[in-house]
Amino acid sequence: MKNQNSNLIYGIHSIRSLLQREPNRILEIFCVESREDVRIQEILSLAQNHHIAVQKVSKKQLDDWFSECNHQGIAARFRPKPLLDENDLESLLEDLKTPPLLLILDGVQDPHNLGACLRTADAAGVTAVIIPRDRAVGVTETVRKVSSGASESVSIVQVGNLARTLELLKKQGLWIMGTSGEAKQSLYQTDLKGPIAIVLGAEAKGLRRLTEDHCDVLMHIPMHGIVESLNVSVAAGICLYEAIRQRL
Repeated sequence: MKNQNSNLIYGIHSIRSLLQREPNRILEIFCVESREDVRIQEILSLAQNHHIAVQKVSKKQLDDWFSECNHQGIAARFRPKPLLDENDLESLLEDLKTPPLLLILDGVQDPHNLGACLRTADAAGVTAVIIPRDRAVGVTETVRKVSSGASESVSIVQVGNLARTLELLKKQGLWIMGTSGEAKQSLYQTDLKGPIAIVLGAEAKGLRRLTEDHCDVLMHIPMHGIVESLNVSVAAGICLYEAIRQRL
């Protein structure tokens, strides 16, 4: 089982959410023998209703599978959510009741950063997260762990040509808002209420020149201390929640 951890999720919230939304994707549940609290019992009851097998395991077994994570005494083997591609974007943007809010990550390499960005994107209710297929981390086991279930709830679109995708989004009526430390316009001076895609660059290099050239607006996050830049997941949180604040 150890070598199948890429198809394991853990934690009460992640498993309960997947059981409520897409129970057919859960194949099997593993629960620590000593866990009998109300939240665990709710999950086990849902599993029983959907005829999903439950195995009692030792805490040590889950500790071995998730050595650096708080598994909360429960895990599940599941069918990973398929990634979307360029062809899915048009249907994804159709029939939305509110203006779309996309997060685009241009070449993020660190799986911990991608996982944290997905977690923030889920909390912010983004329409989708777009990532390049090449020269960027994909949705790995580590990404799934760090995202705390968000990799299974957020729509993730993996594209072959990011510049072409940006042009496609423009034709769909979205404004492309890039982030750059060199931009003269502040995030807080930027109108984020309409249909937009916020673009963040890689950890060290920021936006690639070609990506920057395809942005309609460039904006910076004001920095008042001695550090020159923020972690990409922190920057994602600041930008997304400023968009949410403006939309309230």
